[in-house]
Amino acid sequence: LLLDEPTNHLDLNTIEWLEGELTRSRSAIVLISHDRRFLEKVSNATVWLDRGMARRLDRGFAHFEEWRDQVLEQEELEQHKLGKAIEREEHWLRYGVTARRKRNMRRLGELQTMRKDYRGHKGPQGTVQASVADARESGKLVIEAEKITKVYGDRTIVAPFSIRVHRGDRIGLIGPNGAGKTTLLKMLTGQIEPDCGTVKLGTNLDIATLDQRREDLNLNDTLAHYLTDGRGENLLVNGEQRHVTGYMKDFLFQPEQARTPILQLSGGERARLMLARILARPTNLLILDEPTNDLDIETLDLLQELVAGFNGTVILVSHDRDFLDRTVTSTIAPANPDAPDGRWIEYAGGYSDMLAQRKGVEDERKRVEKAEKAKVQEASGGKPIESGSKGKGKLSFKQKFALENLPKEMEKAEKEIAAREAKMADPNLFTKDPATFNKLAAEMEKLRADVTRWEEEWLELEMLREELEG
Repeated sequence: LLLDEPTNHLDLNTIEWLEGELTRSRSAIVLISHDRRFLEKVSNATVWLDRGMARRLDRGFAHFEEWRDQVLEQEELEQHKLGKAIEREEHWLRYGVTARRKRNMRRLGELQTMRKDYRGHKGPQGTVQASVADARESGKLVIEAEKITKVYGDRTIVAPFSIRVHRGDRIGLIGPNGAGKTTLLKMLTGQIEPDCGTVKLGTNLDIATLDQRREDLNLNDTLAHYLTDGRGENLLVNGEQRHVTGYMKDFLFQPEQARTPILQLSGGERARLMLARILARPTNLLILDEPTNDLDIETLDLLQELVAGFNGTVILVSHDRDFLDRTVTSTIAPANPDAPDGRWIEYAGGYSDMLAQRKGVEDERKRVEKAEKAKVQEASGGKPIESGSKGKGKLSFKQKFALENLPKEMEKAEKEIAAREAKMADPNLFTKDPATFNKLAAEMEKLRADVTRWEEEWLELEMLREELEG
């Protein structure tokens, strides 16, 4: 199997499925990827392409960074030793030449070779040098969304969803492809209007956006024209005038590429160019939609550091689990990831924290259901309660009672759900008391399931009543 960036644009469920398939496969696999966690789980050997040389490590990617650093340190040490050897031979050339011409010529030839090797050494490719341009400070409350919804046709993309985003929050948005991540992101940032509910944006917002389709790129533009917006040879970065070629070097572009059309760049270079343009503009709210696609590991590391240390607010959509774990302070995910129904939940922490919380909620839900089932069986003398059969010609007493009382039960359950939602809105609840958080989430999930079941039961009874009366 030859796989070139197979995880690009895949959702997390599909990435994890692919991991399992490749891990179980007995085929030989050659895989190119910048998804570090995917590489760690699938690979058992690593080939590093560096400065025209391929180096092989007979261990998986989990050991790569430590090995790479050792290789570079050893290389730096050898280069230092070579420099010292050249100094020693040059000293001999000046002060120690003897009449033994044959021996002297040999040492002189060795010195020339050492000088050539020293001058011809190519160090490792530089790292991207960048920081986010400083902007004015935004208000403390950046975004406030109250019960926003979005429906396309008969499909609910966002059921009533509320959130408060404060200055300094770094929020990750995950979910299967087509679940509505980009739609929710655009509603939160005011790019599209919700069908119901309200979205209020805070004050003094300077927003910078990186979209997943890279639609901001005009492929016929040159690099210099794109970075400066066609305004000459300079651009303003953090209040300082920078020549475009000097700024390009910070992002590993060569000065001679200034007049190169974007069309000729690779996918990774285009992603790096868009990053360079975004970071040059003052911003206090970063919107990143799949920012890690096509980025090499070095640029990915830089972006990770920038996001984690950003003084403003970040909302990002990503399927890179390692990136999410290292950067975000909370994660928004579908309540039902296997069959998204428009309900979204905010979890404290990154992707791994979200999985742990979901497991805790699921365990608590099973415990609650088991306890309630035991109560029902105990109340019925250990026998399951059988529902009454439908009467012929008219509703039974039990069916009439259910038809009248189910709406009251649903209303009561909705109030209990709202009360639990209010308690879980505290962003510090999971950190302070994870047991209470999991208990509330499990109870809320069960209440929602009850409401759905009661609605279906009430609808069936109402249709039966109309049929009998009609």
